[in-house]
Amino acid sequence: MGALLRWAEADRATVRGVLSEALVLVSIGATEQHGPHLPTGTDAFLAAAVCERAAEIAAPQAERALLLAPPIPYGASDHHLPFNGTLSLSAQTLLHVLDDLARSIAVQGGKRMVVVNGHGGNVGVCHAFAGAASTRHGLAVAHTDYWRALEAEDIVPGHAGEFETSMMLAVRGELVQERANREKPQQNRVSDVDIHSGQVWREIDGYTDQPALATESQGHRWFERITNGLADRFVALAKVL
Repeated sequence: MGALLRWAEADRATVRGVLSEALVLVSIGATEQHGPHLPTGTDAFLAAAVCERAAEIAAPQAERALLLAPPIPYGASDHHLPFNGTLSLSAQTLLHVLDDLARSIAVQGGKRMVVVNGHGGNVGVCHAFAGAASTRHGLAVAHTDYWRALEAEDIVPGHAGEFETSMMLAVRGELVQERANREKPQQNRVSDVDIHSGQVWREIDGYTDQPALATESQGHRWFERITNGLADRFVALAKVL
């Protein structure tokens, strides 16, 4: 069965010894404003935490070694810049960052890369990257957004709302500030159309739904379901990639 190795903690010989057969796991989040109550590193913290825990669960069952790369703490977050507290990469830069990491893996003999995303603004970039890198570098590249493990529950992650606040209470509760109740935010929507507008973000003060409803216990339940679901995906990917 497979083993779990952490790239940043391993020496070069250890990495060389497993890279050609391993699944390289790369989590990516963002550093951006998360309302008045959550830390700017929320997406990075959560993506790294679920990826690492899922890898720990999957390793004893996986047919390949799992090689956990250092997490990427920055994402495509330009839409949050007006609120301050945000360190953003342009979509083009993020695409180049991911491509350079894929190139680094490939030229050293790696053949499989799994990107675990924790930020909505990265979704399109990750999808575009995976398709291009698989051709450009001869890698098998898989991409998932960690919350997709909860699709059956019809959970909408939102931004700094009940879901992310609950998850942060479970993962880094000491960083969560007091949340006030507020009226349900009104957002103008058109069915099946994504609208990007600075005015929309300003009207909801940069966060969605009701973070005051978040609880640590619910966060732990979601964290467990996500990590178990993600672990199942790692085990399956170890067979098919």
